[in-house]
Amino acid sequence: MNLFTERAPTKSLVAACAALAVLASGCANMSDAQRHTAIGAGVGALAGVAIGDSKKSAAVGAGLGALGGYVWSRQMADKKAVMEQATRGTGVDVVQTADNQLKLNIPSDVSFDSGRAEIRAGLRPVLDAFAQGLGNQPNMDVRVVGHTDSTGGDAINNPLSVNRAAAVRDYLTSRGVDGRRVQIDGRGSREPVADNRTDAGRAANRRVEIFLAERQQ
Repeated sequence: MNLFTERAPTKSLVAACAALAVLASGCANMSDAQRHTAIGAGVGALAGVAIGDSKKSAAVGAGLGALGGYVWSRQMADKKAVMEQATRGTGVDVVQTADNQLKLNIPSDVSFDSGRAEIRAGLRPVLDAFAQGLGNQPNMDVRVVGHTDSTGGDAINNPLSVNRAAAVRDYLTSRGVDGRRVQIDGRGSREPVADNRTDAGRAANRRVEIFLAERQQ
């Protein structure tokens, strides 16, 4: 018995592959936001064909690929530009994630003193810029994640990381952001980005990450 069954590619699969090839050749002239959405649509179309092998499946797959859970709209691109300007020279890293979230990585020298959960003065202008306009955008979700270094142990670091995230949430709500749209989490020292054996590494690990995501309307 032959374990492998050959089947000629259907017209929809051939069409999806051809579209993806054209897409790849044209991506060079697209912006980052356009390229991410277009590639997602192309890959999603292929996935849809593979699942259902029909035009309807291809269309559904394209939609799912383009969405990727969140959308990167002109509004999101503008917000990224605003945050890049607001954080210039502060050491805050502003990026677009692979799943179309805007991420701010805020180091300890901007955010909080060691062992404390009170927001430092240098973080307030960053949060002011971040909060601006979000009160009128109900399809935006915010997630704040606190991190610590490995000093002190989990009994101290876990609640400290949560309290820092909560402090950011409370500040944002005081600036008009709906608190029901802000999720918080504390990871303690479980997700280091640098070596905890050095002062510089511990400083890098003491951080707050803020994510902004736009849901499909």
